[in-house]
Amino acid sequence: MFKKLFLLLLFNLFMLVNNLSDIQKNQDTLISYLFLILLTIMVAILISRQLNKSSSSSKSRSLIVKKLVGNKNAMIGLVIIIFLLYISILAPFIIPDDPLKMNWGSLTQGPSMDHYLGTDEFGRDILSRTIYGTRIAMGIGIFAVLINSLIGTTLGLIAGYYGGKVDNLIMRFIEMFNSIPFILLAIALMSALGAGLFNLIIVVSITGMMQFARIIRGSVLQEKEKEYILAAEAMGNSDFRILIKHILPNCLSPVIVLSTLRIGEMILTIAGLSFLGLGIQPPTPSLGSMLSSGQQYISENIMMSIAPGTMILLIVFAFNLLGDGLRDAFDSKLTN
Repeated sequence: MFKKLFLLLLFNLFMLVNNLSDIQKNQDTLISYLFLILLTIMVAILISRQLNKSSSSSKSRSLIVKKLVGNKNAMIGLVIIIFLLYISILAPFIIPDDPLKMNWGSLTQGPSMDHYLGTDEFGRDILSRTIYGTRIAMGIGIFAVLINSLIGTTLGLIAGYYGGKVDNLIMRFIEMFNSIPFILLAIALMSALGAGLFNLIIVVSITGMMQFARIIRGSVLQEKEKEYILAAEAMGNSDFRILIKHILPNCLSPVIVLSTLRIGEMILTIAGLSFLGLGIQPPTPSLGSMLSSGQQYISENIMMSIAPGTMILLIVFAFNLLGDGLRDAFDSKLTN
């Protein structure tokens, strides 16, 4: 396994050096290479940490992995996600044309050998824009879920462990957000902050933290009354150490499942905001804005609507399949 990862890392470095002249001209290409190398290193680190775990922990993990691998729907979702991730990472190298290049001589044309999915109202290649739109949607969705899971988990840990006034203050704050429908809150915040990529990340990160906080709080309330926590407190461990070393590792299962499910919801929300003109702004490729403009040209080129709509459906479908599979795997581990 490590030999394969090492060879993959060498291959990535070789591509990086071999295309150095192009990379210096294209920062987007550099980001793609660095992200691919970083992803390889992260996988190697996770595998090495997995192999160094104790035998009892490895046995419980093997039960989860076995259950997950045996779930065909989860594996289908995982394969689709991996495929979409690599399309996103390698977008600069696989797109047939510049997604921002306009061609006034070929407006809203149907599929052809020059443009496999046709062109949009500005003559831009739909396939290239769909690939880049997928890249942006996946990047923002994963990054936003990472942020709101960190914020929500932190609030849930503090509320559940300390209880009393601290718990009451945090939960009332969260319930205030929960009283407003998610999409309406996102629209209101985007209208107040203004459209833009950075504001979009902030909005989806803030509006998605409530579920994480509530789930973690419930798990902490159960864990903190157990004997191993009482023993850790009696031994003089600090609250921070108890929360990070003892409670958090035993509360991560629902967070992992919810994070997987939330990525699909986040991408759907991002597409919805872009569809309404409040998300990613033109000419940057966005699946939502492509879908919005495509509805006006269905008679000229229906692929303007089908391509981004199918990609949104595929992303959400894949993450939901994987999330359901993870939930079943973790539940089986707890019940066996």
